[in-house]
Amino acid sequence: MIEKNNLSFENTEIAFRHSSNSDLKRAYWLFRVINVNFLVKIGPPITNFAIKIGLPIKGIIKATIFKHFCGGETIAECDKTIKNLHNGSVGTILDYSIEGEDDEQVFDNTCDEIIRTIERAATDKAVPITVFKITGVGRFSLLEKLDEKAQLSVLEQEEWQKAQARVLAICTMAHAKGIPVMIDAEESWIQQTIDMLALDMMHLYNTEKAIVYNTYQLYRHDKLASLKNDHVIAVKGGFILGAKLVRGAYMEKERKRAAEMGYLSPIQPDKQSADKDYDASLDFCTDHIDTIAFVAGTHNEESCRQLAELLDKKGINHKNPHVYFSQLLGMSDNLSFNLANAQYNVAKYVPYGPIKAVLPYLFRRAQENTAIAGQMSRELSLIVKEVKRRKLSK
Repeated sequence: MIEKNNLSFENTEIAFRHSSNSDLKRAYWLFRVINVNFLVKIGPPITNFAIKIGLPIKGIIKATIFKHFCGGETIAECDKTIKNLHNGSVGTILDYSIEGEDDEQVFDNTCDEIIRTIERAATDKAVPITVFKITGVGRFSLLEKLDEKAQLSVLEQEEWQKAQARVLAICTMAHAKGIPVMIDAEESWIQQTIDMLALDMMHLYNTEKAIVYNTYQLYRHDKLASLKNDHVIAVKGGFILGAKLVRGAYMEKERKRAAEMGYLSPIQPDKQSADKDYDASLDFCTDHIDTIAFVAGTHNEESCRQLAELLDKKGINHKNPHVYFSQLLGMSDNLSFNLANAQYNVAKYVPYGPIKAVLPYLFRRAQENTAIAGQMSRELSLIVKEVKRRKLSK
């Protein structure tokens, strides 16, 4: 086992070993642009307008921001990224990033595609985990109505049954193939329905192995308690709790809605509170490693270091299948590859899908990153360090 004091997140040679010189130069200029808040704010409307009127900018997007943050438009196009990550002992989480749809045929197609990611994972050890969003297979406003406990019409009841059937089909395939599948967290006003559905799936399929994982957004002030409560339910129900731990991705939207509608924001009062609950969740999960399988989805160096130290302190093997570190493709390679080099389980989210459909994901990445104090400066400084080490011209 690697000693904790040998774990460094500063080794850029390891962090960018998978990146060619041209990859590194592209990343440098991309993060320079993302670092400019003004460009990030005006980028989405300009891009959407350009695509709408038929300007040929898809090629530019695909060669720049899409290439950096996404694996491709299809699973087959992700092959190079999957292999590249695997060469650095980092797994791939194929994430079909279609969102915001409301068409039943699209939901069916998305369900089929997610099942294909599971089938791919079953034949490729480089793809250890899969993921999907409930809003990828069911209508957002329907979930909203369910969360509000509103009466559904007959047609809506049928629609909900279809959405549940898609979730069941995905989880059934995951169980049949022995491949973990994570259910992503979404906005708080549809999350209760998602949580209930996730627990139902765990009850069905997590009795022998953690197959279904729910996501806990620790930037919400109630989610550490939810994690602990769900663990009690799991122990009583005789199944393993699957948990993906994240801070969260909808902070500004959540606070804005709460203010407009006059209810208490579910978001923590400050970053310190979110950090405290996140780190407490790591401690809790490692305390119950036999009955909780978890993925620590974080770009926070201190949280990664804390989890690595907790594993050593509690005598948990770095390769214990109940513990994974996870980051997004194109970000925090200093964490992913240095953790993998120290023999921890690591997997990167690799979004893919048609460029136009994935644009909301890409814009959110850019906007979130500029909102994280110091994140872009950190990414840039590491890239610059590696550029200098390789003696490249920018």
